[in-house]
Amino acid sequence: MKRLFTILGLPLVLLACGGGEDRTIIQNTGSDTLLSVAQGWAEAYAMVEPTVAIAVSGGGSGTGISSMINGTVDIANASRGMRESEFEAARAQGLDPQEHIVGYDALAIFLHPDNPLTSISLEQLVGIYGENGTIESWAQLGIEVPGCGSDEIVRVSRQNNSGTYAYFREAVLGESEFKLGSRDMHGSKDVVDLVENTPCAIGYSGLAYATDHISMPCVSAGEGTPCVAPSVDTAIDGSYTIARPLFMYTAMPPEGGVKQYMDWILSDEGQCIIFDKGYAPVATVTCA
Repeated sequence: MKRLFTILGLPLVLLACGGGEDRTIIQNTGSDTLLSVAQGWAEAYAMVEPTVAIAVSGGGSGTGISSMINGTVDIANASRGMRESEFEAARAQGLDPQEHIVGYDALAIFLHPDNPLTSISLEQLVGIYGENGTIESWAQLGIEVPGCGSDEIVRVSRQNNSGTYAYFREAVLGESEFKLGSRDMHGSKDVVDLVENTPCAIGYSGLAYATDHISMPCVSAGEGTPCVAPSVDTAIDGSYTIARPLFMYTAMPPEGGVKQYMDWILSDEGQCIIFDKGYAPVATVTCA
């Protein structure tokens, strides 16, 4: 195989030795929140367009956006919006980054299955995770957690290159920074695994990573407001207070194979895949 790389977000083309049909490879990197659905899209699209292969990897929203700006990937997945500094860096390279909303996600709070807490407020989450927060024990929330002899709240978070980390800080902590001492995990699955096996733990990540081995309290925006459980439906109707858009970014307005792929993602077929993975589609779709 001879590999030919193109620049400015145009896809890599593999040419078969001795002639034959060209095969386009679209490089797609970024958000771990979107990783499972991006893999699902890639697998399904291979059946729709056999001459196009989608190479998917994670690493975090920041990694994907940086790679898109550097011209090493065609599409960056992100669970947060691009920062103005990132737009400026892209424009300095002569790029015109394009934002595509491809779905919505409920950011769920994860607890050990034996934890009896059924509801939590944004104010309590700030008290747990915020740099000036004073909530350090489950007793302060009025509960006793079986198996948590220390009563300490073990805070599980994401690494700071994660879009989930950035969104939680913006939507939950507001003006506050994260309190030091959390266990910062590389991926969403790692958060779920640690919480599942740690009675004292609390964590957060995308709803699609929830399993039958953790529990998820409803979340209220404040005193006197409804406590709403995270779900695809509550993400769609906006009643869940920490629901967020999910993005794909291209360095320029998409063309050719990248545009065809993006159009397919936003079609009913592509949106039924994101719905099946536990995310909310961008529009109402009817899925088999």
